[in-house]
Amino acid sequence: MGFSNKLRTNARIKPIATVLIGCLLPVHLHAQSAGKSMKILPSVVITRPSATAMEVTGVKPDIVVQGDRLRQKRETTLGDTLMHELGVTSTNFGPGAGRPIIRGQDGDRVRVMENNIGTGDVSVISPDHAVATETLNASRIEILRGPSTLLYGSGISGGVVNVVNDRIPDRLYTTPQANFEGRFNSALEERNGALNASGSMGRMSWNIEGMKRKTGDIHIPGRANLNDPDSEPGVVRNSAVDSSNLSAGSSYVGERGFVGVSVSRLDNFYGIPGPEGAKIDMGQTRYGLASDLDNPLKGFQQLRVRFNYNDYQHKELESSGEVGSRFKNNEAEGRAELTHASVAQWHGVMGVQLNNRNFSAKGEEAFVPSSLSQSAGVFLVEKRNWRQWLFEVGGRFEHAMHNPRASLLPTRNFNLHNVSAGAAWRFIDGYQLDLTATRGQRAPNTVALFADGIHVATNTFEQGSANLNKETSNNFDVALQKTAGRITARVNLFYNHIDNYIFQQSRDSNGDGFADRINEEGELDAGGAFLVQDFSQTRARFHGLEAEANIALLPDMLNLRLFTDTVYGKLKDNGNIPRITPQRFGFDLNFQKNRWHANFNMTRVVRQDRIAMLETETPGYTLMNVEAGYHMKLSPSVNYTLFLQGRNLLDSDIRVHTSFLKDFAPMAGQAIVAGVRGVF
Repeated sequence: MGFSNKLRTNARIKPIATVLIGCLLPVHLHAQSAGKSMKILPSVVITRPSATAMEVTGVKPDIVVQGDRLRQKRETTLGDTLMHELGVTSTNFGPGAGRPIIRGQDGDRVRVMENNIGTGDVSVISPDHAVATETLNASRIEILRGPSTLLYGSGISGGVVNVVNDRIPDRLYTTPQANFEGRFNSALEERNGALNASGSMGRMSWNIEGMKRKTGDIHIPGRANLNDPDSEPGVVRNSAVDSSNLSAGSSYVGERGFVGVSVSRLDNFYGIPGPEGAKIDMGQTRYGLASDLDNPLKGFQQLRVRFNYNDYQHKELESSGEVGSRFKNNEAEGRAELTHASVAQWHGVMGVQLNNRNFSAKGEEAFVPSSLSQSAGVFLVEKRNWRQWLFEVGGRFEHAMHNPRASLLPTRNFNLHNVSAGAAWRFIDGYQLDLTATRGQRAPNTVALFADGIHVATNTFEQGSANLNKETSNNFDVALQKTAGRITARVNLFYNHIDNYIFQQSRDSNGDGFADRINEEGELDAGGAFLVQDFSQTRARFHGLEAEANIALLPDMLNLRLFTDTVYGKLKDNGNIPRITPQRFGFDLNFQKNRWHANFNMTRVVRQDRIAMLETETPGYTLMNVEAGYHMKLSPSVNYTLFLQGRNLLDSDIRVHTSFLKDFAPMAGQAIVAGVRGVF
């Protein structure tokens, strides 16, 4: 049994560096004495607690997107890649930026990671900031919800998204292996390609990854801005993307574990659709370290250590090409975890997580002050099987601090307590009932605390509040699932009550029922371009449903999947929460025989009329996608797949309600996607 947890570390603190060295040294020493024969270690299947006899079914199974399913869904952003998974949508700020939203929760209520460590970007500050990870190099993407989120942070009421790649090898390879993918998308004028290669020399394993993506402006049906008759039809201007990623990693693999390092570089240059014509030039260098050691101490089964240092920066360019603002984020994060042997039939993991974040913002549009943020957390998660029951309990304590560089702003400290409990009851063979409850606390981020200025991307003037309290969320989930037979199904019901929910509301200083606006000079102006938004707190509740059924129409050949999800969000005395995902339903038909596979998808997104104050309704749409692929085996070790997709075949005008840009930047229209994927 192996848990993957993170130790967030301050790279500047010597005792933590000593702990890391002490954790890694035993792997090296044992590898030197191990031996004489080469052992191929099994690859990791999932990165939270691994599947063992103890947990044939988990309390809250994760969504894992991989293989052909991942290839079918890949888009230019992480959020758009996942936006049709149950309970998930995207901020969809054009093709260059899109962060996942889970069950109506966004921002840092959803933690995005790469290989179990945070991405070290500034995507939670503003929806126009891209997530610093690349789906083209991902081998799988995991979505965790419920008690498992305690392993990765405090108050993650939405969930965790973990992008997994093979950047640091954890095993030896008998022969080198590689895979590649290339594709073209007609609606984006997209050309992209990715290559991953791995191999071993003696007990040293290596990995090299690279990708390149280049797109033009999005082709759409109709006009980008329906409210402007002069808006150019058929295209969303300033929506092109030019990105690249290159990484290298190496590991020393012994009989009881491995230790490895990696370095990667991500560059992303993309436009922000809208009248301002702004662009973002982003770059990140990421240094990683990972180590696993089996049986490190008596009574413990495994020690896992992960550490990353991120050097992130981006420039926001005005339409003239001048730099309007600069953002930098130097972030060190690490985690260590120990999986213990069975104690009174309880199996579990304990760990520590540290984080140090040095953020700076400069320029006319830098609406958030520079700041130093640190956090330290400890956690414990335990599981036990008893008859037809599986029980899970967990706890986490975290201390977080935000220190703004501005002299007049106070330093804020927060103590965060999190607990969870869950049970899975297999009451009949093939049927299971899951019950989970989580109580978590989240500290307000630096934007909510200290923002003070014009935010051009969202056309707002944001005013933080340094006196905000921590959020406390109470999450309850009930799930009934059928796990065997020609028909399998699952229904999830969830309820989330949040005290001191942090949100933005419009200011009405005159009490006349009209929201305040300011102009570019920062003066109150009824016709000003920027809506004044204050950060505030109140009680909030979210509830909803997710359901799907899989029907084997022709076993091992033809499968039908039916699905639906919906979420409701309400503020106490303040009406609906803005940008809540509308209800969706649809079906997938999957066919596979011999070397052929095919997929037909139809999704209906209903009109969103449950809107917040000053928010507009969003029309519904129907999305139709098809795909066909052909697998070729040129030799025992060389395989290729040719695929052809038709996307948005009905050429629907797709306005995403969760997007700030819905009124003048719809998603792509009818498109043909053609590509090839190979393994050799």
